[in-house]
Amino acid sequence: MPAAHALTSTGLIGVFGYGLCAALFALLGVVLLTGWRGRLQGGLLVFAVLASTLWAGVLATQAAWQSVPAQWIWGLEAVRNLAWMLFLIRLLELQAGGRGPRSRRLGQARLAALLLTLILVLPPTQLWWTLPPAVESSLASLRLILRLLTAIGGLVLVEQVFRNTPWQHRWGVKFLCLGVGGLFAFDFFLFADALLFQRLDMDLWAARGAVSALAAPLIGVSAARNPQWSFDLFVSRKVVFHSTALFAAGVYLLVMSLVGYYIRYYGGEWSSVIQTVFFFGAGMVLVVLLFSGHLRSRLKVLVNKHFFNYRYDYREEWLHLIDVLSGRVLQACLPERVIFALGELVDSPGGILWLRNEGGHYEHARVWNLAEDTLDKATDFTKLTDFLTHRHWVINLTDLRRDPDTYDALELPAAVYADDQLWLIVPLRHDDELMGFVILARSRAAQVVNWEVMDMLKTAARQASSYLALDRAARALADARQFEGFNRLSAFVVHDLKNLIAQLSLVAKNAERHRHNPAFVDDAIATIKNSVDKMNRLLGQLRGPVAGAAGVGVDLRALVAEVVRTRAAQEPAPVLETALMTPLRVRADPDRLAAVISHIVQNAQEATPRDGRVVVHLSRIAGQAVIEVRDTGVGMDADFVRERLFKPFDSTKGLTGMGVGAYETREFVASMGGRVVVDSVPGHGTVFRLFVPIEVSPAPAGLTMAAG
Repeated sequence: MPAAHALTSTGLIGVFGYGLCAALFALLGVVLLTGWRGRLQGGLLVFAVLASTLWAGVLATQAAWQSVPAQWIWGLEAVRNLAWMLFLIRLLELQAGGRGPRSRRLGQARLAALLLTLILVLPPTQLWWTLPPAVESSLASLRLILRLLTAIGGLVLVEQVFRNTPWQHRWGVKFLCLGVGGLFAFDFFLFADALLFQRLDMDLWAARGAVSALAAPLIGVSAARNPQWSFDLFVSRKVVFHSTALFAAGVYLLVMSLVGYYIRYYGGEWSSVIQTVFFFGAGMVLVVLLFSGHLRSRLKVLVNKHFFNYRYDYREEWLHLIDVLSGRVLQACLPERVIFALGELVDSPGGILWLRNEGGHYEHARVWNLAEDTLDKATDFTKLTDFLTHRHWVINLTDLRRDPDTYDALELPAAVYADDQLWLIVPLRHDDELMGFVILARSRAAQVVNWEVMDMLKTAARQASSYLALDRAARALADARQFEGFNRLSAFVVHDLKNLIAQLSLVAKNAERHRHNPAFVDDAIATIKNSVDKMNRLLGQLRGPVAGAAGVGVDLRALVAEVVRTRAAQEPAPVLETALMTPLRVRADPDRLAAVISHIVQNAQEATPRDGRVVVHLSRIAGQAVIEVRDTGVGMDADFVRERLFKPFDSTKGLTGMGVGAYETREFVASMGGRVVVDSVPGHGTVFRLFVPIEVSPAPAGLTMAAG
């Protein structure tokens, strides 16, 4: 076991640097292994990353305990360099297409790298049994020369990879070239210095670990940008954003600490006071910077531009857009949420929304985070809306101010040109129709509005337009329901008036023949009085609900008998059948209940020939009263009963029918807690059954106590 020794500052830096390098490359290797799909270039990259992990771990151990043989270190050096060179050669082969003179030269380069590594790995004692001191010194210099050549070869390969990558795809390999090129460049400097002075600079050797650690995240970013390397590596934008912000805050605090240290020891007798004020001010500045929307916008642009191949994380952006539009993020009206959602995509602080009204004109709808008078609400945007109707373009006002021909010489109001804070015009389209447009204010940080930003804004605007169209449809439906309720009430009123008119018409028809008959006159007067009372009650219900009308006790036996008597004037006259000898009470509006039963009897009479039969049967089953109206008329088929009988405003009587009688019957009986059952057979007649709850009378107190 090696003897313990005290670490120098150089050794401590070496342990920390190589240890950090090993940890970062190990993490990168694990992530790459989980996404490897078996392709050769992916395997070579994994091999290079794991070789770098082992190399850094061994050197961290050596810096801590000085216990690793030198030959192991030089061997791992050679293997690490070989791994990166093989990966770079593979990338060049993919660019060359695997054939031609260039491919043969790459094969020769691979063979040369293997031979060079073999020479560097094998110790001299395996080549010669005994070596004079002069020869050993020459071999040491030769080894440094070979390592220098390895570094040069690696730099050449890096340069070739970058050079042979088309310019439009270089964003995918530039971080790889920076990372791996940095490794080989530092090796070139280290071994050139060693060859020049015939000794290794231990300070450079210790710093090499920290320098190599910087290459790991750069290689990881390139791996994420190149799916053809067989990796599905995902780096969260939020993690990168917050990590960058945290790193910047750490650097800021470190600098402030150094300045505070300087004040403490060189500030004189006021040093403690000045230091306290300085630290408090520095903390306040940091808090202000962290909560600065302008700074956050600039940081987002920096991260998206330099660390990711696409500006947006589309999954997160889409989910956030839905949350904003649905009101989960911002408690505001829908037009304001639309402006906010589109503005967030480009870090715009506010905007103005114009929407098309029912007349087809576009009017000022809402302003978000801008002054209400930013643009006159009467501004004429006819030329703009005509342009946006035919072109699905997002208009960059900065480009339009610079070159009016950019958008086919589009003319906008002078107020839009004059206001530099207005930046983008985003059309809101739904079903290929222009619903409106949003004018966004200038972003907090300078941004390039490229095709990706344009497509994202247009897609998000379509989603926002769907929400606006749905909201408009919901409002129209609410208005339609109010009109529907009014129309339905009117239909019910007309239906009741039609029945009253039928009764009065029958009286008027028979008046000439029976006006000298005192019994007829008395019956006519009673009928007219009853009609007048019903119309008065109907008018009262139209003005407002009648107190107690919906909850009075009604003798159902007497009410049914009165309906049968009233309907007896029309043939075939209905017949009442009941075995009940005592009143049967229910709680209902007597007029509406009588109208419902009368309507059923009338329909039965109209569907039955004069020689047929209409029977009204009243009975009691358990706690319900059963009103059964049977006829021997034409009947109805099952489809008609199921699909059309209870459908409002659907009538088989042509223009004379309202189509609300059966519907009103079912709704009224249901409001009483009952139900309607219809059985009908074409050619054999129909049976209507109304099941109505019986009013329960409270039991006498004595009986209740006796029962207890």
